[in-house]
Amino acid sequence: MLKNYDLDSGRICEGGNDPLSVMVFINPDGEEKKTLVDEFRIDEHTLNSALDPDELSRIEFEPNHVALIFKMPRNYSEKDQLLFRVASTGAFLFKDRLIIVIPDDIPLFNGKPFTRVQSFTDLLLRLVSRSISHFRDHLKAINMLTDELEHKINTSMENRYLINLFTLEKSLVYFLNAINANGVVMEKMKHTAAKIGFSMEEVELLDDIIIENNQCNKQAEIYSNILASLMDARVSIVSNNLNILIKFLNIITIAIMVPTFVVSAFSMNVPLPLHGNGLSFWIIMGLAILSVLGFMLFWKYKKW
Repeated sequence: MLKNYDLDSGRICEGGNDPLSVMVFINPDGEEKKTLVDEFRIDEHTLNSALDPDELSRIEFEPNHVALIFKMPRNYSEKDQLLFRVASTGAFLFKDRLIIVIPDDIPLFNGKPFTRVQSFTDLLLRLVSRSISHFRDHLKAINMLTDELEHKINTSMENRYLINLFTLEKSLVYFLNAINANGVVMEKMKHTAAKIGFSMEEVELLDDIIIENNQCNKQAEIYSNILASLMDARVSIVSNNLNILIKFLNIITIAIMVPTFVVSAFSMNVPLPLHGNGLSFWIIMGLAILSVLGFMLFWKYKKW
C-alpha cells in the first residue's frame, strides 16, 4: 500500500494518489516492488532487507540515493504473548524525494517533532529519533510488566509467570541487538554527514540522537542484566512456595491421621477398655481431640 505526503511549511501533509515528495510503502506487493526497483533504481536486495526483521541496520550509498536500513519496535498485540518484536525500516533518500518502506501500517509523522521539518534529511533524522522514542516506550512497558510478574511470582507456584519473564528477557535481547545496530549506523552517518548532505544544524541533531540512543541502549542493558540476574532467585521463590504448600498439606494429613488412629484403635472387633460404658463415645472423641492438640504443640515446639 502506498501513502503520499508532502512538506508544507515544515509540516508533513498527506497528499492524493499522485507521487509526491514523501512516499511511504507499507508492506509493498510485487507490483510496488517492481516500481521501486525499475523506476527508482532501488537495489532489490536492499529493498527486501527493509522488510526482513532479521536484517542488520546499515547505510549504503547508491548513485542516485542513500539507502538506510534501521530498526524500530513492532506494535505490540495480545497474540504476541509478551514477546516484543523488532522490525526493519527502509529509508531511501533522493535529492527530490524520500521513500520509506515499512512492513506494518504505523503512524510515522504524528507528534511535535514533525511540525517543524526543514528538509528531507531533517525528516530522515527525525524518523530515526522517533524509533529511539518507540524503544524507550516499549522498555517502560517491559519494566512495568516485569514488576507485575514479580509480584505474582511471590504468591504463586505456576510456571507460566516464569515463562512470561523468560519471554520478556528474550525481548530485551532483541531490543539490545537492534539498538546497538542502530547506534553503529548513526556513527557512520555522522562520519559521512557531508556525503549524505547534512547541514551543521542537522549534524548537531544527529549528535543529540546518538546520545539518546546510547542512553536507550544503557537502559535496555540495565533492564536485561537485572532480569537475567534475578531469574534464579525467582525460580527459588516458586520452589519455596511449593515447599510451603507441601508442608501445609503434610500438617493437615498428619492432623487427620492422629485422631483417626485413636478412633480406629477403639473400633477393633476385640474386647477393649470402656466396653459397655455409656460415655465411651465422648471419651474416645476427647482422646482424639487431645491427640490433635498434642500433635500441634509438638509441631510448634519443633518449629517445623
